[in-house]
Amino acid sequence: MSRSFHLKAAALFTAGAALAAAGLAGSGPGAATASSHREAPLISGQPQYDNTDVYAFVSPDKPDTTTLVANFLPFEEPAGGPNFYKFAHDARYEINVDNDGDSLPEFTYRFEFKDSLQNPNTFLYNTGPVKSLVDPNLNFRQTYDLKLIHRKAGAVVATRTLATHVPVAPSNVGRASMPNYRTLREQAVKTLSSGAQVFAGQADDPFFLDLRVFDLLYGGNLKEVGNDTLRGYNVQSVALQIPTKALVKPGQPIVGVYSAVQRKSASGDWVQVSRLGMPLVNEVVNPLKDKDKFNASVPWHDAQFAPNVTDPELPKLIQGIYKIAAPAAPRNDLVQVFLTGVPKLNQPPNVRPAELMRLNTSIPPTAKPKRLGVLDGDNAGYPNGRRLTDDAIDISLQVVEGELLGKKNDLGDSVDANDVKLESAFPYVALPTSGSAVQRGDRRETLGKRSSNLKATPASANEPTGERVPVVPVLALGVGAAFLVGGGALWFRRRRGPIL
Repeated sequence: MSRSFHLKAAALFTAGAALAAAGLAGSGPGAATASSHREAPLISGQPQYDNTDVYAFVSPDKPDTTTLVANFLPFEEPAGGPNFYKFAHDARYEINVDNDGDSLPEFTYRFEFKDSLQNPNTFLYNTGPVKSLVDPNLNFRQTYDLKLIHRKAGAVVATRTLATHVPVAPSNVGRASMPNYRTLREQAVKTLSSGAQVFAGQADDPFFLDLRVFDLLYGGNLKEVGNDTLRGYNVQSVALQIPTKALVKPGQPIVGVYSAVQRKSASGDWVQVSRLGMPLVNEVVNPLKDKDKFNASVPWHDAQFAPNVTDPELPKLIQGIYKIAAPAAPRNDLVQVFLTGVPKLNQPPNVRPAELMRLNTSIPPTAKPKRLGVLDGDNAGYPNGRRLTDDAIDISLQVVEGELLGKKNDLGDSVDANDVKLESAFPYVALPTSGSAVQRGDRRETLGKRSSNLKATPASANEPTGERVPVVPVLALGVGAAFLVGGGALWFRRRRGPIL
């Protein structure tokens, strides 16, 4: 990164903050939500409706298409029978796309699910080996209808049904029950008349990170970092692969994406209970008093949460526990990544600042993606959208530690990749962990084993060289201070290619 770019970025951050103050101050229509893994009081008790992650990227094997993935129902224990996992039948699962930067969606892709039971006189999910999605042995089944809702200024102007009665890939009960689960996954991928593809079903949770931050920030001594908390757990996933020309406005390739879930209330009204764009925002940026409110608001109204970004709580907690001075507020340097997009990368013209995942669809996929995305010169990665391989924690951490302001660092949580190999074709998410796989011993390491992770992890062949140092990952959303281990400040530098 050149010094001139850092100076330019600093000026742009200031301009972005001013824009945020102006744009976020407005009001507008709508009511929705936002979330991550058990991040808010109400949604933690309603896991079927809980967004865990959103991904948006140019399809690597079909670069004229854009892939959108939204995951739900966190921490699915693979052997969690006899009532295995499913989408809620009283919910609307949605992926929203804003293609003009005003924070209001032009397109909403809505999934609605139905349950069916073949034999109510058994406790079994399946009554024998399942070889297809219509196998009589598959006792519990789900299907879904997919609708495309067109909007103008947030209001619905047209609704079109794209598919009906599409089968859902079931929970991976075990090898005896589902001897060839890949066949079931392939049968659950449907191609639409437009050439788009759609999928719904169980998948391995692709988010990789050390989430054990809530025990007083790793126990107050950083000895618990380096363990992939989500290793071996599954999620419910919906995915779309859409011809890019059907999503973007002519001459404007940047889209903003967020997912949402609506649930039918006792009165019969639809009430949105979950929303998600960028990862971890509601989990560690918003305080308890705002979490449920955030899950009941649309991006248009994100002005009310701006102080949580510009004056975050987490640096103050770090100061209290590790005695490291918190950066001075307001944290205007965080505005671009989370609210407006980065100029010349993924910021649309006349953008209204809001918490959306912004993707520049004109940037082609990278042949060899780098896990640090834009920070490592790979502009096809996070925070330009988010690929399944992007190390969102390390990237965000390094950004808030000052990468775009000239303060180079190499911080991370020592969890650099997913534990399960991802697929090379749509829907790209990995097959779910089987219920008959060995889980406890290899997923939940002992504290003694975790302590060895304090050692630096070697860089891969596709990464710049340089020692990596494990630190608390959720600093990615609000900390501007280096960590101290053994009395030394963890500031490390390395060379990277140009960012823009």
